[in-house]
Amino acid sequence: MDKINVEHMLAIEEPFIKAPLEQLKRIVRQAQKQAEREASQVSAALGSLAKSSGDMDGEEADAALGGLISRLGTLKRKLAEAKHEEAQLIRRSKQRAADLGELSGFESAGQAEFQRWSRARLDRVLIDYMLRTGNVNTAQKLAAANGLEHFADSSLFALVMATEHELRDQHSCHGALQWCGENRSALRKLDSALEFELRLQEFVELARAGQTAAAIAYAKRHLTAWAPAQMPRIQRAMALLAFAPATTCAPYRAMFDEARWVQLAQAFRAVVFRLYSLPPQPLLHLLLQTGLSALKTPACVAADAAERNRNCPVCQTDTLGRLAQGLPLSHHVNSSLVCRISGDKMDENNPPMRLPNGYVYSLGALSDMAAKHGKIRCPRTDQIFSLSDAKKLFIS
Repeated sequence: MDKINVEHMLAIEEPFIKAPLEQLKRIVRQAQKQAEREASQVSAALGSLAKSSGDMDGEEADAALGGLISRLGTLKRKLAEAKHEEAQLIRRSKQRAADLGELSGFESAGQAEFQRWSRARLDRVLIDYMLRTGNVNTAQKLAAANGLEHFADSSLFALVMATEHELRDQHSCHGALQWCGENRSALRKLDSALEFELRLQEFVELARAGQTAAAIAYAKRHLTAWAPAQMPRIQRAMALLAFAPATTCAPYRAMFDEARWVQLAQAFRAVVFRLYSLPPQPLLHLLLQTGLSALKTPACVAADAAERNRNCPVCQTDTLGRLAQGLPLSHHVNSSLVCRISGDKMDENNPPMRLPNGYVYSLGALSDMAAKHGKIRCPRTDQIFSLSDAKKLFIS
């Protein structure tokens, strides 16, 4: 019976359950801060209105009260939207918890119910991969076709993609800075300097455009607050004003480099993933690497390509082998002999056969070759032999 290791599976699925909870925490905090800020401002305005009521006529008082009522109405609408989004995230969290809770009820990997669950899991892993790679529409169609909308963090990835596009292609920090403003306290806890990097880039663009006075004013307003932690970089930024965008001075040429926009887009994605407890790489890669790590042997990384097994996914350096490059070698207590021709395991039922040139293949593969062609051709040396030339080896 194939026992399911529930504990290990849940460890891999941690981001799946934490992502909506982290989003819920952000929305609740933002709604609370907005309500407190608006309430404080309205209360102060009412106090000021009460003090000056004797000097105001009826129309002025009505206009002032109308403005406050309008502000409260706007606050009510925004809080209602936040409440609706909170309800959706709570429902999504419950659905995901229920889905993972089914694992405890499965007895073996061969159960039909577990196969159904695994198929749904594969679909959501593919959805996660599509969202990360920018195929949002395809991911949404797959989720809708299989009823997995509550398993897809479409809105979160749509935000990341839109902001990355704005940074990388439009060379604008507006959306990213707005997001940083909404999540400033969380970024402070992460000790992230993303907002500083964005402000610095806006300063660089002013310097590139030759707007020296505007760049100095911008630095006073937005960069000086980072002086305790970023003073050397601020000083270098101010020195940038003395250089032209085509400068050959390495430190300042790097600051003017257009590649910084790509770096900012990558940094934004990394910070969002950290904030919402998402792994930096797709879950599909993590699951594939889990399997590849069990297959990787010294032969897979041999310098001689002839030593590699054509049926081994790790040996395919142009496909899955790329994912296995940084993985450790697997530990096998007992070795297995695999035929290079057929990819079948060699054992007492399919014994290894040694050719006169010293190379070993399985009896089944050599017999099939001899039946088709009358002779045996060694795939490594192209030498021709008869089946009777092969000698049986015994595995000890």
